Formats: sequence, C-alpha cells, structure tokens
Amino acid sequence: MNNKKYRMASILSNQLEEVRCHAEACLHSTGSVLEIRAGILAMANIPLPPSAKYHYIAAETMIIENSIGNNRKETIGSLQRLSTALNILEKYGCNLTSSSRPKYWRTVKHNNPVFRATVDAIQGGRAVLCLYGYSNQQPDGLSFPDVVVEPDIEKVAAVTLEVMSLRMELDMLIKEAHPHPEFFERMIPSLNQKDDFGPMSDAVAIPSSLRESQPLYMSLSSLSQSPTSAFLPVRTANASTSTSISTRHTANCTICAIFPVAAHCNSCVQWLCTECDKLYHSSAERANHHRTVVTSSKMRKNHSSLPSWHCTHCTRVNSIQDILCEMCERPRLASSGPAKEFPQPFTITEWQCKSCTVVNTGSSILCEVCERPRLATKPPATPTHPLPTPNRPAAPVLGMPGDPDSQWVCQFCTYVNYTPVSVCEMCDLPRPEPAKMPVKLHPPSQVKRVPVLSVKPKDPPMEDPDLRRQKLMREEGLKLIELIRDGEKKGVSPEEVYTGMRISGDSNILPCDWLNAELPHLLDQICAMAASSRAADLKTGLNQNGLSNETGTAEDTGVEEEQPRGGGVTLSRAEAKMAWLSAGGETERAARQSLRDRHAKVKELCSLGFTDKARCQEVLRQNGGEVRGALSLLQRPLMEPFHQRMWSDQPEPPIDINHPDKQRVCRRLLAVYDLPSWGRCELALSLLQERTAPYSLDDVVQAVRESQDRDFIRRVLAKECPICLSDFPHSKMQSLTSCQCSVCCGCFQQHFTIAVRDKHIRDMVCPVCWEPDINDPEHLNSYFSTLDIQLRECLEPEVYDLFHKKLTEQALIKDPKFLWCSHVSFNLIFPFAFVYIGYYVFANHHRGCSNNFITCYTHLY
Repeated sequence: MNNKKYRMASILSNQLEEVRCHAEACLHSTGSVLEIRAGILAMANIPLPPSAKYHYIAAETMIIENSIGNNRKETIGSLQRLSTALNILEKYGCNLTSSSRPKYWRTVKHNNPVFRATVDAIQGGRAVLCLYGYSNQQPDGLSFPDVVVEPDIEKVAAVTLEVMSLRMELDMLIKEAHPHPEFFERMIPSLNQKDDFGPMSDAVAIPSSLRESQPLYMSLSSLSQSPTSAFLPVRTANASTSTSISTRHTANCTICAIFPVAAHCNSCVQWLCTECDKLYHSSAERANHHRTVVTSSKMRKNHSSLPSWHCTHCTRVNSIQDILCEMCERPRLASSGPAKEFPQPFTITEWQCKSCTVVNTGSSILCEVCERPRLATKPPATPTHPLPTPNRPAAPVLGMPGDPDSQWVCQFCTYVNYTPVSVCEMCDLPRPEPAKMPVKLHPPSQVKRVPVLSVKPKDPPMEDPDLRRQKLMREEGLKLIELIRDGEKKGVSPEEVYTGMRISGDSNILPCDWLNAELPHLLDQICAMAASSRAADLKTGLNQNGLSNETGTAEDTGVEEEQPRGGGVTLSRAEAKMAWLSAGGETERAARQSLRDRHAKVKELCSLGFTDKARCQEVLRQNGGEVRGALSLLQRPLMEPFHQRMWSDQPEPPIDINHPDKQRVCRRLLAVYDLPSWGRCELALSLLQERTAPYSLDDVVQAVRESQDRDFIRRVLAKECPICLSDFPHSKMQSLTSCQCSVCCGCFQQHFTIAVRDKHIRDMVCPVCWEPDINDPEHLNSYFSTLDIQLRECLEPEVYDLFHKKLTEQALIKDPKFLWCSHVSFNLIFPFAFVYIGYYVFANHHRGCSNNFITCYTHLY
C-alpha cells in the first residue's frame, strides 16, 4: 500500500514538474494568456498539498498566517484579501518578465497606496518580493542591488507562476469550486464550518472514503503526450463513478463564467456553454469527448456565489455586473467567436479591434482608427443594396400577459432591447440570459387592452445625397490618379494632365493624346497673340474660339501700367506653356500672363546692370524665360577677358597698384596673396599707394598679414641699417644671436665675406658691437654653430668653404695632442706604428718635402 502511494506521488510530482516547466516557458516567452491560464489551472487540479506544489514561496505559511476569523465567512474574507495581494505580486512578476519593463522597475516604494493596502498588509508579501530580486532595503522601499543589471528572468517566472497558481486556488476555494479543498481544510479548520443558510438543495456530499478511493491522477500514457495535453483537467479512472457523483459546478460556464451551462463533458469534467463547448472541443484531441446536454432543471437555481468573469489582462475574477476589472480597470472583452475567427495571440497589453483589425494598446477603450468600443463585435458585411430593416415592434400595452417578455435589459450597459434582437444595440454584446422588466400592475378598470397592430415595413430609404456626392468624387479622383500615372510614364506632368483634361472636354480622348496633338498649336497661338497684340487689345478682345473673357478684371489691369505696349515681344514655347498652366488653360489670359511675366523678368535683369532691353528679351527667349540662364548669357561677354587670361599660357601679369578700379585690385590681392580679410587688402593697397614710402608688394603683404596696425606696419617696413644708414623692411634685416643689432642683408654678407678672406677667424663677430668674445670657450661653440647656418645662405660657396677650413684649423691648433708638420700640406704625423712613418715619408717625398724622412722623424720623436 505504501509503495502504491509512493508511486502515485511520484507520478503526480512528475506531472506537476512537466506542467510547471511548460507554463514557465510560456510566461518567460510572453506566451498567450490562455496557455498560461491553462497551465495554472492544470497545476491547481493536481491533487498535491501546497507544500509539495510550491517550491519557492511558503504557501502553507502564508495561508495559515493570513487566514483570520472564527467562522467560515471571516476566513473567506481574509483569504480574499490574500488573493488581492497575490494579484498585485503577480503584476510585479509579470512586469519583470516582460520585454518592455516599466521605467522604475528596480524599486518598490512603501508610500504606494496600492502596495501599502495589499502587499504590505499581509504576512509574507515582502518575502515574495525578495524572491523576485528586491533584496536591498531602502528607507522608502525595496530595490534591486546596484550590481544587478537585469533580473533573473527564469527565477522570476517560476516565482510568478507559483503566485498565480496560489491565487487561482484561493479564488476557486472561495467560490467552492476547488477540486481538492481538503488540503486547505486541514490547514484552516474554520473552513469546515457551514454558514447559516445551510447546504444547497441539489448538492450531494461525497463520502471521504469514496473520495480517497478515487484515483485522482492521470494515466502513465498521458505523460508521454504533448505538454498542451497535460493542461486538461485531471480525469478520473472510473467514468461511471464521476458521473454518478454530483460535483461542484456553477450555474454559468466554467471557462467564460458568463453564459449558462449547456453541456457537461464527462471526459474533461467541464461545465460549458454552447460557444465555449464548440470552441473547446473543436481540437482534434478533444473531438471524441462524450458530452451530456444539461437542461435548466439540472442546474442549481440557488448558488452562494454570483456568476463571474476573468480579466484577460490580470486574470482577476470579477462579478458579472462589473464592466471594468476591479484591479486593473480594463474593460471585459467580448465573448469568443467560432474557432475560425479565434484571434491571434497578442501581448497582454494589446487588443485587436474586430472591426478594422488594428492592434491597440491595452489602456485604450476606443479603437484608434475606427473609434469603435473595445467590447464591440465585428460588424456585419454591408450589402451592395440596402435591405429593408424590420421595424421595431410597438411597445406593449401595460398589463397585457406576455408583454414583458418582448423586452430584455442588457446587464452590461442597462439598455432596454426588444425580443427579436439577440445582441444589444448599444454595446453589441450578446444577450446573456433573458431578463424581464418589472411589470407595474394597475387596476384592470383603468387599463385598456389594445392588441399589437401589424406595421407595414417602410420603404427602403433613398440614397443619401452626401454619400452619392462622395462616391462621385471618389470615382473622379481615382480616374484622375490613373491619368496622372499614365502621364508620368509618358513624361507629362500632373498639372498638364489636369489642365488638358479640363480643356479637351471629350472623355473619349485621353489628356496625354490631346496634349501631344493640340498643345503645340495652342502654344504657338499664345506666342503669336503676345507678339502682335497690344495689352489694351487683349483686355477687350475675344479669344480665337469666340468666347468672351470675363475673368480678366482687376488682376489683369497691371499690364498697361507695367508695359503699355506688348507688340514686338517674342515668347518661347516654355514661357507660353507656363502661362497656359497658370491661367488654367485659357488662351487669352495666358497671353496676358506671359507678357506680365516677361516684363517682370526684363525689369529684374535691368536692375542687375544690363540696360539693353532688346538683348534681355532675346536671352530670355533663348533660355525659355529662365532668369538664371539669361543672366549667364549676359555675363559671358563680361567674363571673356577673365576666361582668356585663365586659359592663356602667358605668365600672370603683375598687380597694377595704380589701377583706377580699387575693388578689382583688392580682389586680386585677396585671391593671390590669401590675406585674412577684405580690410587687410584695403590696408595693403593704401600703404602701397603712399608716395613717400617705396615699399615692395611682397614686404607690404607680409607685414599686413602679421598685423593690422598701420603705425606698427610702417615701423616694420622702415628699419635703418646702422652700417649703410639705409631704410629696409624688417624681412630684409639680419641679426646675430649673440646681440640685438640688426643690419641689412647686403652689409651682413659684405662684412663676413671680407672677414673670411682677409682677416682672422677671431674677427668674425658683429660689425656693430663686435660681440661676442671669441676667446671665451663657452660662447665659441654655440656662436659658430648658429653662425654657420646664417653664412650658408648668404655667402658664396668658395667663401663658405674657406670659412669651414679656417674653423677646422682653429679647432686643431687648440688640441695639444695634435702633431703638426710645417713643411707639407698633410700636417698630420701618425705616431703609433713605424710602418706608417715610411708611408708618410713616401708621401712627403712625392709631395716635395725637402727634409723627407728626417724632419718627420724628428717631429715624431
């Protein structure tokens, strides 16, 4: 016996784990609400105690600590408060598992009134939040640790699933619909106490022995099926036993909780209405279930709990009278349709409009496109021809028997409907069940029974003129769009298509064909009218078709003022075409418009400096009335010298400072010498034009580029040389690094050339102050290193080589270890090997040393 119980518990545990894993996967991947709810329902139906079902949350501890009351009524109220708190905890978990989390998902504030009234008011609420990850205690609430970047989705999904399952079990326990209430009755003894109104008349108590003997687990073969099959309610082993025993069921459907029960399935133990039965058993796995038709006499008429409905967003169980959910305040969705119209699964926060199929956010009541309410059903297809609608039957006379049955009140919007209508005319919800209006009785003597007269159906209403006008406008618009698309393929603009359609007047000829055939002749006609007619004649004359122009009134009077005579004006086809389009296809008005536009363009060109109006007229005709193209042709002769100079092989001519056009000289200075601004160019030009200061252009440009102070520039351009007493610009003065003296380049070169050729190396100092002291070894090296760089650029090559030779000799003479031969040019005597002495002697002998070996040998020793 113990082995059998152990094997049963093992099978149930495996089944629970399989259902749990699939439900967690649905919740983790934001599956549909129906799949998640089916998984939770399957977990609740498994006959295991809460300690075996719930691995994360302390379900038994929470139920025991929060079940307060001495009787059943008080205990049910405390469990209801616990269920509400679990609903809020469920929302916290769903927000964490959602891909789009709230902005402040990391913290839970204690001052939140909903949190303070629900979660914080029960025992164990904060422990569940800690399991979610809110483990960091703050002064004003709970939060995730700073090191945690993302919540543990798998753990949060597992905890959320247990919270949802416990809340569903509590809701079923409160409604007396729990399949295994004995587990809770053991923990809460007050649940065994009955209320004062006593048991139901049609309820039959189930003996405990018979209840224990029922195998309440699924067969082993069912474990190998798909996970969705595990979501079905637990079947009993003996179908006859389950059908013979009266189980707890409500008066309404166990799925939608709205419509009355119409069938009972013995296979899945469900009490279903007609629509839910059709939808639920449309699956191939449940198509062979045996169902029993339930009549109204088989159902309980008196039930302790009212019909309810589940919110598809937060799965809150609400009363049938509530239109909005008590927790999330979202409206109740319409009843499910047939299986072929079952909506595709969306996220919890979205809903699809059944009229226009637009997906709206969960917070919106009306559709964003068609503005139909969320509860509205799909409207019927509108027939091509309006059918005669039956008239509403006349209101019954008060007091007649059977008259109240012709009316029924919608339980959702309280609108009074009539019996032939099965769907509410206001909210489009079906009639849940007949609800009779209270009949107010009057004395028979004061009531006259009048039979309901048959009313002839009204004639079909006439077509609305607005609808007919809209239909006509739509047809014309579609036709115009087709013509425009055809014109774009042929290179015709939409304006031309529209104007051609208006002018042609023949619906059999396409506008594109008419434009290709007639428009060139019409444009030539407009050009001829503009060339041969006067503006005054155009105002009073008739067009060529014999139609008087009544539109050329005030807007055309400016022609005489702007151009008193229009003769001699030759228009191009492009100008005539633009005028024809702007005039709406009227030839006479187009001619006046073209003359007005041509006069305005000529006036604009004259304002730019081109005074030859005949030339302006000609270039405008050549460029089709475009001012930019005409301006380019007018400027081309003026740019011809520039073009010739640019493409010429001759060198660039020097800048003429005395040119009368100062703007031209400044432009050349700015372009050639890249001066910083236009003001610097004018400053350079003014300095160059001074008679008393013969500055060169390059010196002035260099000084102006460095400074904009006129006095400073003059000082820089006129520096006196202390040797020749001439004025030179600063750029042509040179100075040594050893002193502050500066001399001109000519004096600098002449001084050091004479010093190198005719004087000693000690005389190569500043010609003004005779600094520095060459005998000082500290200044000697640094002075000659910088002097070498300056002399390399200004001295001649042979003088520069002589300077290097003297500098080398000066350095060798000061070396005490250097041996010197005064008889040869080699000078150096190598003292380290005797064989080299012969070499030097041989070299000296051939070089003409008169002492030969003796002199060198004497110097050696």
